[in-house]
Amino acid sequence: MENVRPFPHQQADRDGLEEQLDAERFVLGTAMNQPHDIRAMRALITGGYFQRPAHEVIWTAILNLVDRGDSTYYTAVIAELDRSKELRRAGGTGYVTQVNDYVGGGDATHWAEKVRNAADLREAADLGRRIVQYATAPDAEPGQAVTFIDDYLQRQKERAAGRSGDPVDALLAELLDASSLDNMPALEPLVGDLLFLDSLARIIGPSGHMKSFVVIDIAGHVGTGMNWHGHHVRQGTVVYLVAEGAAGIRQRVRAWEKHHGLKMDNVLFLPRPVQTRGPEWDTWIEAMRRLEPALIVIDTQARVSVGVEENSNTELGIVVERLDDLRRATGACVLPIHHTGHIGEHGRGASAAKGALQSEMHVSKRGDNASNIVVTMKVGKQKDSEEGADLQFALKVVSLDGEFKPDGRPVTSVVLESLDLRPRPVEPNSVEWLVAVLDKADIPLAWGSPRVQKWCTEAKIQIRKGTIEDAVRFRKRRNSLDVVQTGTGDVISGAHVGACSADVDTRAQSLSDCSRNDLPPDLPRDLEHQTPPESGGTPGEFDQNRRSDIPPNTGGGPGDGPSKPPSPRSPSREGGGVGEDENNDTPNTPLCTICDRPMNTDWAARGYDTHLGCDPTTGSHPDAA
Repeated sequence: MENVRPFPHQQADRDGLEEQLDAERFVLGTAMNQPHDIRAMRALITGGYFQRPAHEVIWTAILNLVDRGDSTYYTAVIAELDRSKELRRAGGTGYVTQVNDYVGGGDATHWAEKVRNAADLREAADLGRRIVQYATAPDAEPGQAVTFIDDYLQRQKERAAGRSGDPVDALLAELLDASSLDNMPALEPLVGDLLFLDSLARIIGPSGHMKSFVVIDIAGHVGTGMNWHGHHVRQGTVVYLVAEGAAGIRQRVRAWEKHHGLKMDNVLFLPRPVQTRGPEWDTWIEAMRRLEPALIVIDTQARVSVGVEENSNTELGIVVERLDDLRRATGACVLPIHHTGHIGEHGRGASAAKGALQSEMHVSKRGDNASNIVVTMKVGKQKDSEEGADLQFALKVVSLDGEFKPDGRPVTSVVLESLDLRPRPVEPNSVEWLVAVLDKADIPLAWGSPRVQKWCTEAKIQIRKGTIEDAVRFRKRRNSLDVVQTGTGDVISGAHVGACSADVDTRAQSLSDCSRNDLPPDLPRDLEHQTPPESGGTPGEFDQNRRSDIPPNTGGGPGDGPSKPPSPRSPSREGGGVGEDENNDTPNTPLCTICDRPMNTDWAARGYDTHLGCDPTTGSHPDAA
């Protein structure tokens, strides 16, 4: 035994001890702050792997909380230790609080593997010491120490199987009850309800149908953190594996940057393929694990699976598993681009890939040039959420600054513009169109339908009478919401309500949504208050005519003074009675803008568009009878 160097066990125990203890603290701190990582760490280590007994006590308390479906926050751990009377053995409240600050970045299993490796080395060192001790004992017998080696190998098998030597027990230990499901991490959105972190997604479509342009646009928005065409984006690093069409990637990126006015930051490109079934794929996985991107684009699936029989579920299943290895190692959204077959909207090849996908989107186009091409993205699959509506994009041609072709023409590329977010065009002679025309011409809001109709005739605008009435009604109701007078006499701006909050300048919303029946019954009107001057009112009007909300300055031409309202007449002559004009079959009889009942023609000819009796505050409204 002279050729065996004495084992310096005390020095070996001291070397790296603090580093091992830090790894154990990182495991515990991560478990208390990131409970979704406990399952992965629990599969690698048990309480007996910890060097410090206090750490084993804390780990046991954390697992007890997990098994009950309770929180693993450090205060809950302290309470659990106190309940089990183990708080003192764990180092006390101060030490547990200190351990809570150890939260390691990156893959949580990194620290669990360190703890496991340290435990294996300690056991191996302990085996060596025991062999030496038994072999050098005064009563030692040859071969006696070999039994310790057998015991060591058996324990290694048990570790591989789980907490016992039975692999069935190890599998059963991974089962979760219903309450424990709450501790599983939920999907974290990356791009709205379309793409999620730690998922495998795919974009498919026919060749040449703008799939890469859609994905480059997504990559640029994720890298910069901008919302993607109305969808919330979580900012993160993007890695784009350009396995196909690398020559044109620069032009597409420069066009995107010019269109959006900013650099495509946090997006990295590898302009060559890496084969999923080759040895370099493992290198690629490790590189991505260190980089920790949020999105990894594979363009295209076919170029990273050369030689694979696409129609074989077995061979394609191996490719999918290698893509899933990349997802598990990084926690990123792995997004391959794939072609569809000649017929249909399904991804080319065997169906093994689709079952593993969290999301799948189909991209297609129609049109023959940039001016009329429409790109449509359909959500073909969302495993755990509702499939959203289709998205449509137009193409905008962008000339690259300072770049020209040999014949002098500029170098161009295209970018996407959302058609869903563009304002809806206003149709000529519609209610929206007429409201815009009246606003631009500064037609007073107090004008009723007859005066507006006369003005349209003088302006040579041919338009239906019903459209004029709707436009007049809308302008007055819009004004009643925009300007409200308070009891103190101050004029304040009122918020638009419901569908009537349409912006007349952009014409983005149909005015048909603002019909009378869509409005709440308690809308603010100027029945109780003086009409503001900017709405056509005059000083003292409220005192002169308390019961009526009839707009002033009606019936006269531009520049005429305010006309006094006529003397009150019986409801039958004013058109406010219950039976007034109800049987009037004259098609041109105007309707009251308050109750929508026919008006007295003489009253309407004076420029009024409401019954004098339509005053809900006095109960004289026809419907209140």
